[in-house]
Amino acid sequence: MSLHVLAASFTLPSRATISLDSFLRLTPALLVSFVVLFAVRYARSPWRSLPPGPRGLPIIGHAHLFRDKSWMYRQDCKRFGDMMYLNAFGKPVLVLQSLKAAFELLEKRANISSDRPRFIVADEILCGGLFSAAMIYGDLWRRTRRAAHEGLTKLAVRDYHPILRKEATLLSSAILDDQGALELHFQRSSASAILSILYDYPTLENNDDETLKRIHTFIGRVSEAASPGAHLVELLPWMMHIPEIFAKWKREGRKHFREHTDMFNGLLNAVRGDVSKGSERPSMSATLIKNSDRNGLSDEEMAWLIGTLYTAGAETTATALSWWALAMVTHPEIQKRAQAELDAVVGRARPPTFSDVSGLQYIQAIVKETLRWRPSLALGIPHNTTEDIWYDGVFIPKGTTCISNLWQCHHDPAFYGDDAAKFNPERYLDANGRLSSGPAETRDEGHSAYGFGRRACVGKHVANDSLFITIATVLWAANLERVRDENGKEVIPDTDAFVDTGMVVRPLTYWFDVTPRFPEARSILAEESELLKA
Repeated sequence: MSLHVLAASFTLPSRATISLDSFLRLTPALLVSFVVLFAVRYARSPWRSLPPGPRGLPIIGHAHLFRDKSWMYRQDCKRFGDMMYLNAFGKPVLVLQSLKAAFELLEKRANISSDRPRFIVADEILCGGLFSAAMIYGDLWRRTRRAAHEGLTKLAVRDYHPILRKEATLLSSAILDDQGALELHFQRSSASAILSILYDYPTLENNDDETLKRIHTFIGRVSEAASPGAHLVELLPWMMHIPEIFAKWKREGRKHFREHTDMFNGLLNAVRGDVSKGSERPSMSATLIKNSDRNGLSDEEMAWLIGTLYTAGAETTATALSWWALAMVTHPEIQKRAQAELDAVVGRARPPTFSDVSGLQYIQAIVKETLRWRPSLALGIPHNTTEDIWYDGVFIPKGTTCISNLWQCHHDPAFYGDDAAKFNPERYLDANGRLSSGPAETRDEGHSAYGFGRRACVGKHVANDSLFITIATVLWAANLERVRDENGKEVIPDTDAFVDTGMVVRPLTYWFDVTPRFPEARSILAEESELLKA
């Protein structure tokens, strides 16, 4: 036994020496192999082909740039080309800055770019995952989308034309009588129209309606929660496992979800009672209730779908009207041409109706140009890719948040000419003065304000018809004129100044005078209002 131990004591060092020598001889080869392997993998890595973008900060990347997004509206960000790559704490973000790139990625490849980024607090907690505008692409989204589309087709929207005419008439009367709060008039009119269409809700007399306040409280909560950096859980999803007792954001969010659900259920159930009695009037709620078996939506899902439609329509329409009025004040020659068309087609004995639409080509062009020139959702609503994408020689990884920078897309000279920055409705008229469709990439809208692909705004027909009849009626009844300063000089508002609320981009507050175009305008509007109320 001792001999074996003794033998081992002599052989071990020899083996160790051989092993060490072998290792020393192999080390250079191993290092070279690792370097070559790393170099090959690096050379072949698609991440070397990401789109260009500004230099980010350590760890946070470009997260700080999302606090104030006004830089995205300036031309200097175009130096990165059609696409600009950013990241927020490692999350890839692609800003699409040309109509061509946005169309190619979000429209042509809609099957892999129609998802949404995850909004943990804004959607999953505050809305229970039922906020369809932020809903993850899947079965529930498809069912809600189908149900909404059936109730808001171009043909179906005709049932709501009396509502839109009434609100346009009331708005025109209101701004002639009280021009000191025009933004509030636009907000009241848009909210009243949408509530009537969705719930057969009574006409709003002002903005103090309790239901309206509650809905706007909901919108404010969701908008705040969706703002970048509002909640740390968005960056650290594992925080969702923290018990409610230690997570105020989760506890209060779920409490608010129950409040929101009760509110939307109550509005839907009020219509349900009329449907059961057979006394309902046209509304989106009534349509969903009647088609509930076919749509396969629960009562709660229907209630939330309709609530989502309100948030998508009211504020964006009011904001579009504010931009339109600014354009009329700063371009009086365009206003006069539109009014000349109204006089020729409609006359002054009655306000315009939807039967006049084919003759009011210039008014329709103004609607398109308003939505192109200053899109309310200037950065659209983000999409999310579900697969890796190669496009135009660059790599877009799976899980990339795609932001369509409509402000830049709509001012692209390649599609809208050298005067793309100017308000010019004639770009939508052909040589015979008839309406043209605009770039093919806009699917006959002439702009992309309603979004792209399978996430395009389902309420666009309501929005188009609402803007048309409102703009036509106001221009038929009133002149929108510049105010004068203490020296009698006209004050020209700044068309480039804006307020970014996080959800929409609206013009900075400006002032203008409103006067009747002819003496009978007020009395005709009053008579029309009474007829439409009946």
